[in-house]
Amino acid sequence: MSQREPSNESYKTQVTMNPAGFVLLADYVPAIVLEIRYYSTYNFVGDRINGYEEPCALLTKEAARALLAVSNELNVQGYRLKVFDAYRPANAVRHFVMWGVDDLDQRMKPFFYPDLNKTELFEKGYIASRSSHSRGSTVDLTLLEMETGKEVDMGSSFDMFSEISHPDYTGITQEQYENRQFLQKAMVRHGFEPIFCEWWHFTLGNEPYPDTYFEFPVSSQYLRR
Repeated sequence: MSQREPSNESYKTQVTMNPAGFVLLADYVPAIVLEIRYYSTYNFVGDRINGYEEPCALLTKEAARALLAVSNELNVQGYRLKVFDAYRPANAVRHFVMWGVDDLDQRMKPFFYPDLNKTELFEKGYIASRSSHSRGSTVDLTLLEMETGKEVDMGSSFDMFSEISHPDYTGITQEQYENRQFLQKAMVRHGFEPIFCEWWHFTLGNEPYPDTYFEFPVSSQYLRR
């Protein structure tokens, strides 16, 4: 789900199970709110995704540190960060790919890709066969109002695979567009980079493992071994 993914021709990477450079996000950013969608069945696949053993969020230390700075800035302005996904194991991405070739499984189409065929999700960049999430410095998130606890209206929901989710889409209200820009500017100020097709998706620009894809599970117990 990233425009920064390498092509097949340039794909010279390593895959590892070593979580040494990762932290539990809630330990680094105490004000964070988690709704780990791929641990649940409410996601575009409709099942818990392989590799998600706990409803927690893991990130590289560098990305967590940068996200703490974002959180601190936004807390002062009355907002909290809500995270839908962070580090994503490589085998979870393979789960997505295998789901993508099963033409009969359309259970979640009305909720996440109502106007697209499954094959278009890959063609249009919404799902990648190699995800920046597996490098450990990418996060999917939104904003919550601290006063009400409600999500800020961004004009589309998380993982709505549609042009309406593009950060620069203008067919939404002015307030919704400004909310997206507010989140994006806060993330960019602290070193994260957006992508063209998802307002919720950000990758640390100076990520520590640009050529490494990780396979270990989303598990606080595994992290603390």
